[in-house]
Amino acid sequence: MITIVDYGMGNLGSIRNMLRRIGVDAIISGDPLAIADAEKLILPGVGAFDKAMARLSDCGLRGVLDRKALTDKVPILGICLGMQLLTRSSEEGVLPGLGWIEAATVRFPRGNGIKVPHMGWNAVTAVTESPLVADAPDGSRFYFVHSYYVLADDRRHAILNASHGVTFDAGIQADNIMGVQFHPEKSHRFGKHLLGNFASL
Repeated sequence: MITIVDYGMGNLGSIRNMLRRIGVDAIISGDPLAIADAEKLILPGVGAFDKAMARLSDCGLRGVLDRKALTDKVPILGICLGMQLLTRSSEEGVLPGLGWIEAATVRFPRGNGIKVPHMGWNAVTAVTESPLVADAPDGSRFYFVHSYYVLADDRRHAILNASHGVTFDAGIQADNIMGVQFHPEKSHRFGKHLLGNFASL
């Protein structure tokens, strides 16, 4: 069973619907007790970094999420803003992130014909082996919508790269903690494959 964390910012229904299409049971919950019992967690996110971090604290979820990630070490997948929250900080705001992966979230450079936000389909390249992206279909591409991107300090934590004016980390992982910048729930068969891999962990 996968628990999708509800803190008021994310495409919760879309993620659950995609999981159901591949035969994976999932619930949506913002209840700290339910999250404390979760076997796997998805941390979604759409919106601003500081607002999301504040919401996690205001909803009483920060402590239980830290325990699940760092003590219980359950598989956790951050999606889009949810991936950025895994980092220590973002140039979008002033609040610290969860800091579970040594990485920073930075703003896309302006100019030189780079459109921001980066929106649409983009190919990704696997750079480190990970069960999250194992046996990915040839020509895998995913749907992105973001104005900020992640760079992991340790390149061993980068599992996918993509390019939009600059090369950035489209997927990161440190042990049980994973993140993808794109929206697998909007990425058709490529997203189904990735979510299926996560469900199998």
